[in-house]
Amino acid sequence: CLANTSHAQYPSRSIRLVVVIAPGGGPDVAARIIQPPLSERLGQTIVVENRPGANGNIAGEIVARSAPDGYTLLFGHDSGMAINPHIYSKMTFDPLKDLTPVATTVVTQLIFSVHPSLPVRNFKEFLAFARKTSPPLQYASAGNGSQHHLSTEMLKQRAGINLTHVPYKSGAPAAAAAVAGEVPIVMSGASSALLVKAGKLRAIASTGRERLRLFPDVPTIGEYFPGYEVNNWLGIWAPAGTPEPVILRLRADINRVLALPEVGERIRSVNGAEPWITTREEFAAAIQRDYDKYGRLIKSLGLGMQR
Repeated sequence: CLANTSHAQYPSRSIRLVVVIAPGGGPDVAARIIQPPLSERLGQTIVVENRPGANGNIAGEIVARSAPDGYTLLFGHDSGMAINPHIYSKMTFDPLKDLTPVATTVVTQLIFSVHPSLPVRNFKEFLAFARKTSPPLQYASAGNGSQHHLSTEMLKQRAGINLTHVPYKSGAPAAAAAVAGEVPIVMSGASSALLVKAGKLRAIASTGRERLRLFPDVPTIGEYFPGYEVNNWLGIWAPAGTPEPVILRLRADINRVLALPEVGERIRSVNGAEPWITTREEFAAAIQRDYDKYGRLIKSLGLGMQR
């Protein structure tokens, strides 16, 4: 009875929302857009806490080891669930077992861009240029095993081209290196749209199923290689064992917040992101689908496991 009463009164105090990236990054911006209206709906303060590092593993461990009561939640990305288990040999938690999916929040895609000095105007010209260039062109990514890295390796496999990987510590320095001309190519998040608009990079393709609203003239890679699709999505997780009534309350309120026109408008203003409302089954299917996809790719690339 006490337990049932506790669930019925949830939440009765502030909620800690642990974000996998530093302030200013895509997940942080999305979390802070959702935070105020979700706090209002729940009737409690939501405190955003940024805990970057190890591609989300640090934040994930904090939440996985927290009390399963709904007062510590993870605002994370797909790679933490679908890529990290294949890349890191010694994880201190199992993201698929120690975390419970609550709700999806935002989906976007990656942008494949080149430095304006590269003599290509579009993706078709790039493919032809890359196939004849020796030594291979270099591309920047957010690091070994990052979604930026793996999506470009997937492109190399599908297109039959050779590119040399130059990893950086995160997406921002990778994009900055491309702008500076240190490397001619970068696969980066939608935040690089500002650099494209400023003429510092030239977008030649995107990775989603449909073209970006911001750049309707830029084709998707899937238009050239059917079946190629890489989306970058964010969601909220709770520690495994969190009571079902708490999960249901959170999911319902998060989905209501995402459906608000003003929230959708703010999310879309973040360089092509879209609100992403799913059912529990759809969220679980997305995690499993990407887990399997990246697992096959990582195995085919023979990527070594990181500690």
